[in-house]
Amino acid sequence: MFFKEKTGVRSVRMAIGLLAGLVGANALAQEQVIQRVEITGSAIKRIQREGALPVQVISKETIARTGATTVSDLVQKLPAMQGFTIEAIAAGTNSGGRTTASIHDLGGSYTLVLLNGRRLAPLQDSGSSVNLNSIPLSAVERVEVLTDGASALYGADAIAGVINFILKKNYQGLSVDAGYVHPEHEGGKSANASITGGFGDLDSDGYNVLMTYRHDEQRQLKAPQRRFAATAYIPFSHEGANYIYDRTSTSTVPANATVSFTNPAVNKAIGFNPFQKATGACADLNVPYLSNDALTNFCSFDFAATVEIIPESKRDTFFSSGRIKLGEDAVAFADLSLGRFDLTARIAANPVNVSIPKGTPLYNQYIQPYLTPAQQELATGAVAQFRAVDWGTRDSQTITDVRHLVAGVEANAFGWDLNSAVTLSKYKIDEKYTGGYMLNTEFRSMLTNRTFDPFAASGSQSAATKTLIENSLFKGSIREAYSDMKGFDVRGSREVFALPGGAASVAVGADYRELQQVQTASAAAKNGSIYAFSAPAENDYTRDSTGAFAELALPVLKNVEMTAAVRWDKYSAVEDALINKEVGESQDASTYKVTARWSPVQQVLVRASYGTGFRVADQDSIAGKVVSAGFTAGSYNCPPSLEAENAGFCRPGRAQYDVKRGGNSQLSPEESKQYTLGFRIEPSNNVTFGADLWDVRMTNQVSAVSEIQAFADPVKFRELFSSFTNPATGEQKWSFLQAPINIGKSHYRGIDWDFTVGEKYSFGKFSLNANGTHMLKADYTTPGTDNVWTNSMDRYGINNAVTFRNIARFTAALEMGKMVNSFTLNYRNGYTDAAATPYNVATKANITQPIRLQVPSYSTIDYQGKYFISKQWDVRVGVKNLLDKEPPLSLRTSSGHQVGYDPRYADTMGRTLYLNTSYTF
Repeated sequence: MFFKEKTGVRSVRMAIGLLAGLVGANALAQEQVIQRVEITGSAIKRIQREGALPVQVISKETIARTGATTVSDLVQKLPAMQGFTIEAIAAGTNSGGRTTASIHDLGGSYTLVLLNGRRLAPLQDSGSSVNLNSIPLSAVERVEVLTDGASALYGADAIAGVINFILKKNYQGLSVDAGYVHPEHEGGKSANASITGGFGDLDSDGYNVLMTYRHDEQRQLKAPQRRFAATAYIPFSHEGANYIYDRTSTSTVPANATVSFTNPAVNKAIGFNPFQKATGACADLNVPYLSNDALTNFCSFDFAATVEIIPESKRDTFFSSGRIKLGEDAVAFADLSLGRFDLTARIAANPVNVSIPKGTPLYNQYIQPYLTPAQQELATGAVAQFRAVDWGTRDSQTITDVRHLVAGVEANAFGWDLNSAVTLSKYKIDEKYTGGYMLNTEFRSMLTNRTFDPFAASGSQSAATKTLIENSLFKGSIREAYSDMKGFDVRGSREVFALPGGAASVAVGADYRELQQVQTASAAAKNGSIYAFSAPAENDYTRDSTGAFAELALPVLKNVEMTAAVRWDKYSAVEDALINKEVGESQDASTYKVTARWSPVQQVLVRASYGTGFRVADQDSIAGKVVSAGFTAGSYNCPPSLEAENAGFCRPGRAQYDVKRGGNSQLSPEESKQYTLGFRIEPSNNVTFGADLWDVRMTNQVSAVSEIQAFADPVKFRELFSSFTNPATGEQKWSFLQAPINIGKSHYRGIDWDFTVGEKYSFGKFSLNANGTHMLKADYTTPGTDNVWTNSMDRYGINNAVTFRNIARFTAALEMGKMVNSFTLNYRNGYTDAAATPYNVATKANITQPIRLQVPSYSTIDYQGKYFISKQWDVRVGVKNLLDKEPPLSLRTSSGHQVGYDPRYADTMGRTLYLNTSYTF
């Protein structure tokens, strides 16, 4: 909505919410100037001071005070944000460094991200989430965060709330900005520069044109450059006992060997390391595997020292906005946003299996000598579990291109404020392999000709073999994917009749969208050119949606206002162009919302809302084919029930198993019911306090059984286990299927709060702000059930995540003439870590009863100083993580390429100095 407000009035400051304190003393000194501001959460244009919905506004100055260098860095600092995706998951995934927003830990799929009030094309491989890396930070004027469900206005995906990025417009002049980030420890440097220009005044000249461009570069941060990340072999103590947390891998160099026998139900497979058998010790880069049992004597590879904490990336963003008057009552506008994000992620060298047939020279040299005569007779062959260190790390480059165009008209006609636009938005990625992957024919030829020996130590190959290795590297694209969204919307609002509190207003609107999501695998990915590689699934999905809404605002009394909104949406079935048929059925949903605000006295505001929401499953969840999806995050013993069924499909000892992923055409929309109840109080001109209680219940949620559950109860989840044929060796082993179903329920509740004190003194202006989120409930049913409840509150849950009961920021700022200093304390409470069964040093065996560490609370302190060299030039110098706080030890098993810490919940960079400067001509 649009409304006029007095920004000096403290009740408006209270709506700023989570990061208001970063504005500090500047907010206290602003003039009481009437300005026109667009606030997320309503389609009605009207004048009011404070709405009935909890909208938190992050101004341009606030953004600068955080020291954030990207949109994701900014958003993920908010205490209300939990459960988002961070860029670090690019290490070992095909994410391309995507980052998401998640309000109140409900998830990125339930948090609607808008650009100037309109949708963007979602991530192709994540359904409805938007990649925050695609939003140009240099063009952002402010961010508005609605921490309440808004499906009744915006449609699907807004169950948790809305984040609306409002970009600059009607800007005149020229400004340049630059920034540099330098960690105290080695690695992870970054820099950025931007230029913004605009000419023409819409009011006096009848037009305005704005353009801004920004370039960012991020250097990689390698695991060995941080002490806490340098190894996957971690000694620690717990309750007086000494343990070793061993997340090393049994894919090694020199290779381990697994030998299979006839009648595997009786003659179980065995495993050993031929190099260790011959020399009495594991080779360099390897350690004895601590999970060995009576059938295995493996070495293991310490892969963690070869991965990245933060990948290397470059980002270029461009935004242009044009506006021109079409007479006195209409303005035509067009906004164009372009972005390219180029990220290269490097992980440990490729773990591949190599078939060693019985009777071959490799078998006779490395396998036969270590078998008993009986084993030699019964053996059917062997498989080498090999780590291709001589080929280098696995390097994947993902180039993300974003194009977002909105063109439309704002007008006032026949008493209506009208707004209509066409949206063309496209999100495209091209994933390439640039190192570490082998060409199939060339690698097999090296094995056949024995020009390469998988059982030899790394680096011991001849010069000729090294040349063959270089010539056998695959470099090229493996897939391209895009989401292409086309949309049209129209809405209008006007006053309709008089009430004691003022004129009642109504808004109506409708919209139409078509979303096409396409993924194609490259020829090399499909034709077997890459050794031991399963091609990504190809798809070509299209679905359209139609929606209409109405909203009514009723100022019942001067100090009481009520609003009501209702919306209807219809989504078509998914059109699968590859099979030329529709998958699933069309789905529709109706939602509503009612709100109320009451101000008994000028210093007090009470507000409440109640509404319903929905979310449709993404197209891939409905129509996705069953495809290979990597490996389980954890290692498991073969479940006895599966071993009894087919022992030949089991892996020896504790091992990772293959994972498959697929869709479900019977998925229906998820539903929610939610309410908020809040207040704002200003006892004096210098003190403000506010809090909002929120509650969200979701039913019919799409969920999938986790690997931990499935391996713990393979009988109950038998349908999720099937055989998988390794494309390199042809061997069949058990695999786990991840498939979504409509069965889940969840219930989340919490309090968002903020408190600000400000005062003028003879030496300057001082402000103190505290703001945060206190979670009261974070319950959800275990995947695959609708009545078995669990939670992740202050504990690492079965969803491989933690819900923190308390996250808060405390900021003190002092303005003295041309200098502004601020200190910020970032806090999150401790939690109970993931269950683990580490190696007990005293008993020399892995424990059988899992332990859970208590991860301590985590706090960091940031400093920033801003100095006005002149009216046109300012400089900001800051230090993040002033006390150089390291991430605490965590024994989690998710995101297996980063071991011993959780980058989602702590600062991995360490003490970091940054410098930002801005000059306006």
